[in-house]
Amino acid sequence: MEGSNQQIRQLIISQAQKLGFEEVGIAKADFLTEHAQYMEAWLAKGYQGTMGYLERNREKRYDPRQLLEGTKSVVTVLQNYYPAEQLPPDDNFRIAKYALGKDYHQVIRQKLRLMLKAIEAETGPLKARAFSDSAPVLDRAWAELCGLGFIGKNTCLIHPRKGSYFFIGHLFLPIELEEKKETVSDYCGTCRRCIDACPTGALAAPHQLDANQCISYLTIEYRGRLPENLRDKFSGYIFGCDICQDVCPWNRFAKPHQEPLFALRDELKNMRRTDWLNLDEQRFNELFSDSAVERTGYTGLKRNIHFLSESTEKQ
Repeated sequence: MEGSNQQIRQLIISQAQKLGFEEVGIAKADFLTEHAQYMEAWLAKGYQGTMGYLERNREKRYDPRQLLEGTKSVVTVLQNYYPAEQLPPDDNFRIAKYALGKDYHQVIRQKLRLMLKAIEAETGPLKARAFSDSAPVLDRAWAELCGLGFIGKNTCLIHPRKGSYFFIGHLFLPIELEEKKETVSDYCGTCRRCIDACPTGALAAPHQLDANQCISYLTIEYRGRLPENLRDKFSGYIFGCDICQDVCPWNRFAKPHQEPLFALRDELKNMRRTDWLNLDEQRFNELFSDSAVERTGYTGLKRNIHFLSESTEKQ
């Protein structure tokens, strides 16, 4: 293998900056003992709802070497997605900020593959993989271990100087690299704004998210009939939710991203409540091709729209 590990480390850092990542960290690939214990306790409470995939491949989720044999280092990057422009609030529904532009899975993985290509130009071919919310990987755990922030009471990764509006991506590499990280303390302190602001009570306790009550889970992952007792608590969201991040004091440091692919598209910006109510499948495909909103599908989004419109009609 050509090129010293120190040179590769510096190459990763420079490539991360070149590719527009906000932060990059490196940690030794190892078993996530503390995070595995937390995850097991969380699953035991049934807080995962119908997300059965979280119960599978646990050994791979807790140990990157089980997911990709030979992995020695985990490179973790943060990609800012805080938008300069959001959906107009008047006469409208709401969509989570992360879904306003192109599907982040594709964007982040493509950037990581470019980083890997640059690394392999120095090392030769590697048994390596890029991930972005696309495999059994504990994203926030690795971001925390890489010194990119702390996991807040709202269960989001929070960077103490930049907030929490970040996508997380990883490169699993078969190279032992010097770790690049800073120790980041949990700065939530006594603050409980996220817990108090959640309209459905999904934050059952600090660091404890009950997906069964979460607007994001219900509007995206859940396929059944939406719970009647929460009908008036969705705060206008038809896909995802940002409330627990919006109220977080650390997000006063959030700055608009510089990634054109994540920008709010004109077609979406021009939508109003009547347009949503009249949405057909062809229009859905026009609006959300290559978008994270594809996750819920046309049927799921229409379910959410009608659920909220019926709520308004009953008020």
